[in-house]
Amino acid sequence: MVVDDEADIRDLVRAYLERQSIRVSEAASEAELSAQLSDITIQVILLDINLGNEDGFAIARRLRGRWHGGLLMVTGRADMVDRVVGLEIGADDYVTKPFDLRELLARVRSVARRTSITDTALQNQADSTPARRVVSFDRFQLDLDRRELRDANQNAIALTTGEFELLHALAQHPGIVLSRDQLLQKTHNRDAAPFDRTIDVQIGRLRKKLGDTGSSPALIKSIRGVGYMLVVAPRV
Repeated sequence: MVVDDEADIRDLVRAYLERQSIRVSEAASEAELSAQLSDITIQVILLDINLGNEDGFAIARRLRGRWHGGLLMVTGRADMVDRVVGLEIGADDYVTKPFDLRELLARVRSVARRTSITDTALQNQADSTPARRVVSFDRFQLDLDRRELRDANQNAIALTTGEFELLHALAQHPGIVLSRDQLLQKTHNRDAAPFDRTIDVQIGRLRKKLGDTGSSPALIKSIRGVGYMLVVAPRV
């Protein structure tokens, strides 16, 4: 879904993505977005930060309270502050206006791949064969098929697409330090730009959700100048 108050931009993006066999819906406001979310299934939302008189950041914050699909924020400035704020709210990626439509397509597809659950996977879950893939570490369970994180009491912990992929990447390499570049490649399929804080922001959000905060995090450890690693060895 393309959420932008400028009709010409919505038309341009929709026409291009539909030529790439992507089904696209449009919304010009939060009200239109909410109305459509209740009627149709949306996998990725492309949300403009400056949505007329509405604040895209505030919309994204409310959206993350009830929806956990792929969220791409669109900013008209190359300001790193906008990007960091978007990531802290729960965006999975961002794109800067004016954008190249081919780059936009690549980012949409990348986020879509990370949020998709195929019909086959859903059928496997319904049939319970084969057994779901679950990675257990500390007091948590990461269900790779349902893309869910649960605590020791089986309470679900909501993760954004980026947070899930980041935790999955760390859990696949317990005790091994992964650089920011490696984590960006695994989770966003791109290299880090100078002063890119995408991974740092998402690590901070993950630590809060895992209760792994304080001066000495116990689960996700940062290695100065190198990257991050999951300290507790997972049990698959």
